[in-house]
Amino acid sequence: MHDDPAAETGPADETAPAAGTAPATPAAPTLFDWEFATDPYPAYAWLREHSPVHRTRLPSGVEAWLVTRYADAKQALADQRLSKNPVHHAEPAHAKGKTGIPGERKAELMTHLLNIDPPDHTRLRRLVSKAFTPGRVAEFTPRVQELTDHLIDGFAGKGEADLIHEFAFPLPIYAICEMLGVPREDQDDFRDWAGMMIRHGGGPRGGVARSVKQMRTYLVELIHRKRDDLGDDLISGLIRASDHGEHLTENEAAAMAFILLFAGFETTVNLIGNGLHSLFAHPGQRRRLQDSLAAGESDLLATAVEELLRYDGPVELATWRFATRPLTLGGQSIAAGDPVLVVLAAADRDPARFAEPDTLDLARRDNQHLGYGHGIHYCLGAPLARLEGRTALATLLTRLPDLELAVDPDELRWRGGLIMRGLRTLPVRFTPRN
Repeated sequence: MHDDPAAETGPADETAPAAGTAPATPAAPTLFDWEFATDPYPAYAWLREHSPVHRTRLPSGVEAWLVTRYADAKQALADQRLSKNPVHHAEPAHAKGKTGIPGERKAELMTHLLNIDPPDHTRLRRLVSKAFTPGRVAEFTPRVQELTDHLIDGFAGKGEADLIHEFAFPLPIYAICEMLGVPREDQDDFRDWAGMMIRHGGGPRGGVARSVKQMRTYLVELIHRKRDDLGDDLISGLIRASDHGEHLTENEAAAMAFILLFAGFETTVNLIGNGLHSLFAHPGQRRRLQDSLAAGESDLLATAVEELLRYDGPVELATWRFATRPLTLGGQSIAAGDPVLVVLAAADRDPARFAEPDTLDLARRDNQHLGYGHGIHYCLGAPLARLEGRTALATLLTRLPDLELAVDPDELRWRGGLIMRGLRTLPVRFTPRN
């Protein structure tokens, strides 16, 4: 599966080296199977030490470089020689269309922030950035709290719930729909389409592609409807910008709305789900957070969300980049056209950057993690995601303080897929409350 013969996957060779010879480097770990998905961190530790910029063949058949050390990752995320535009991919025929969101090409949704470079990226990001300023997000805080309480009300009396499907998944869907201006009577359609994307992550791309096409058709119709009834929402803002000479095409407007929804929900689903999973696995840290919340404090909650993003964040690999010309990264020569994937999960456990990186410390202060990226492609929705994460965790742990896993941790399954890291389900039990 690897181009480097010395990096073939397989069990480590535990045979002692012959006298007078240097110890052999252990064989590279197997990547991207179900065991790896459950806990990728030992494999990433091996890559950081032995092959920090590592060429591999992905499950899709595409060959790419994996960047695993913090310093190299930070450089790559800001390197202008690495383009976000798939047109730079020197792809063989079998790889065509396998390096982005399934169905986005056919649905004409390619012109969004994850696929373009300056100056188009600069122009489009400027149009939407005002919707995600700290001030604008702060205004949305009461509504996020209302949505959070409403969802918890739906299962608090039962004494059990699946916190992915009943809580972590619907919360960001409804929040981003409201910011975009999707009417409430249509939001369940978005929930269904988004659910298809989650269920098929790492599985058949056709299911995701169909949902993408349905979403695109709806967004174009919504843009047309809103032209006659502009509001204070984000889609109305995109229309106004277009009407005032910002040169935003209909395809660009639809693609922007699509990627804000697509990127704006699954990251938060996984932030909440992975965060709760980490707290269940570290009861001392969880107790510390609950005591802080009970005392009416907020400092530990803020650092806790950052630490949960670093320790087991929602985005495992940054989205695709392609070398526009030959370059050297981490000592490796990368050819023009080669895909490069920055492994955020590996970089954020790099002992060269973080003290005791495999330890969860909710009070960690020196925590410049890369969970939301770095450089001009830093996640636009990070302020909203942080708000949702803080609100969800604080409210859930306060209202249901004896929350616990309802299954053995080994029974939990992680969704397949290359970019995102998240649980399929998170069944819990607790004392029922009205």
